[in-house]
Amino acid sequence: MNSKYIFGALITIPMLPIMYFQGKRIRASVPSLPEAKGTEGSILSFSSSKPLKIIALGESTIAGVGVKTHEEGFTGTFANHLATQLSTNISWKVYAKSGYTAKRVTERLIPKIEETEADLLVVGLGGNDSFTFNSPNQWAKDIDALIIALKRKFRNTPILFTSMPPIKLFPAFTSLIKFSMGNLVEMLGERVEQTIAKHENVFYDAQKISFENWIDKIDPSMTSADFFSDGVHPSKLTYQVWAKETANYAVQNSLIKV
Repeated sequence: MNSKYIFGALITIPMLPIMYFQGKRIRASVPSLPEAKGTEGSILSFSSSKPLKIIALGESTIAGVGVKTHEEGFTGTFANHLATQLSTNISWKVYAKSGYTAKRVTERLIPKIEETEADLLVVGLGGNDSFTFNSPNQWAKDIDALIIALKRKFRNTPILFTSMPPIKLFPAFTSLIKFSMGNLVEMLGERVEQTIAKHENVFYDAQKISFENWIDKIDPSMTSADFFSDGVHPSKLTYQVWAKETANYAVQNSLIKV
């Protein structure tokens, strides 16, 4: 893993000035979208007495950038699919911030969690740690610290890390940025898998997001552009498909006991 990162860094470093100017052009061309509104909600469609509690935390994808409300974003959709599959009521809450890395989530968001009990913790990270060129070794330490911090608050609650963002597929990014950051985010995903092995009751949905597979399932006339709101962040469609697949993973691995 280290050798792969070092090799990638040796290729990338000479290209940093080019990537810097490409990044400036991307930031200028991509609209600044707000985070979704409504950070908590519930599905109360079943006769179960007490709703299960889901807490989601992470970066812009969990913050719902690209949709108006969290109900149509990842967390609300995830909870809805989970409630339907388990035939149970679910309440959910989001603690997320656009631009946050794993370290910032641990330092700034986890201390703000008001709940003392939860049935499932969902974590979505990886994009900003790639954009800031966080090394796989440091990322592993940051993820380990995040898990420990969550387990201090929720000792027996399962933790689920979502699949990594498909940076190589971002339409707004240049080929150079897709290559460098896309390869890095895949390395970070591998390190998540290794890091969670040291902890009990921690899971990672390692399946790579594939728009080709999604298009085949949904509508062959669609293109990859349909999955983005601004060339970087997910569209409503992406949140819905991604959340459904993550809910399927949670059910198949029996992460929640009803």
